[in-house]
Amino acid sequence: MANLIDTVTAARPRHPEKANRPETPVLRKPEWIRVKAPGSAVYTETQKIVRDGKLVTVCEEAGCPNIGECWSKKHATFMIMGDTCTRACAFCNVKTGLPDALDGGEPERVADAVARMGLSHSVITSVDRDDLADGGAGHFVRTIKAIRAASPATTIEILTPDFLKKDGALERVVEAKPDVFNHNLETVPGLYLKIRPGARYFHSLRLLQRVKELDRNMFTKSGIMVGLGETREQVMQVMDDMRSANIDFITIGQYLQPTRKHAAIDRFVTPDEFKAYETTAYSKGFLMVSSSPLTRSSHHAGDDFARLRAARAAG
Repeated sequence: MANLIDTVTAARPRHPEKANRPETPVLRKPEWIRVKAPGSAVYTETQKIVRDGKLVTVCEEAGCPNIGECWSKKHATFMIMGDTCTRACAFCNVKTGLPDALDGGEPERVADAVARMGLSHSVITSVDRDDLADGGAGHFVRTIKAIRAASPATTIEILTPDFLKKDGALERVVEAKPDVFNHNLETVPGLYLKIRPGARYFHSLRLLQRVKELDRNMFTKSGIMVGLGETREQVMQVMDDMRSANIDFITIGQYLQPTRKHAAIDRFVTPDEFKAYETTAYSKGFLMVSSSPLTRSSHHAGDDFARLRAARAAG
């Protein structure tokens, strides 16, 4: 399991912007949120492929609770452009600071790992790179092209930053034709200043709407966390906003607090409530819905993509 401490070394805090914040209580997890510790032979093999390629995964950096399950199936979500984010979201365990220069060989190493894992569906995400003129759009394009060259049968899902104030960046990425374009709204608009202060809710929503305008056949996807203090009515409004932007696939999962310096969990949403959200989302017209306590953007992404395509074909 990823190490969820909030320091890299004593000299360099993992989250310097949170260092002086008061500690918040970490609630005891209910039974439905607990997972088995990783340790299978396939898990170790996946870990070796990641290490051999000198690659970063969101599975480790974000402390994903599903890492044991996914890596034991030889599935991993690669996080490109380094391990350091220029944003400082209150929910995220990814390191914050000034990132290193882009690694020009990374796209080919990601593609090689995708091929070695035999992935039928790959998921590529990244840190926010506000320091780059294009927000990292060109690096996404190079990674998509490298995967297409190394593993032509593999479908590609990308989970991108918001490319805020990066004119032309989105268009470049869409032109590379990933199979799924994912960008997470993360939470309801009323919590943005607290949870996602560097982002803008309606900009993120417009980004996804613009994808459909550029390529109406490209699948779009977005997700939110619950348990941060949002109301059911606010979640319903986000669903309506997503459908107004023609988003195909929504994911809803429980927020889990990485450290005592991060935003506190308001409550653990029950499995029955997640099921109710799923039913409502389908009634609003989403082609695919993943709503459960352990749902994450890339969890079961390959199986979900197959169902997503089938739902479009059936419609």
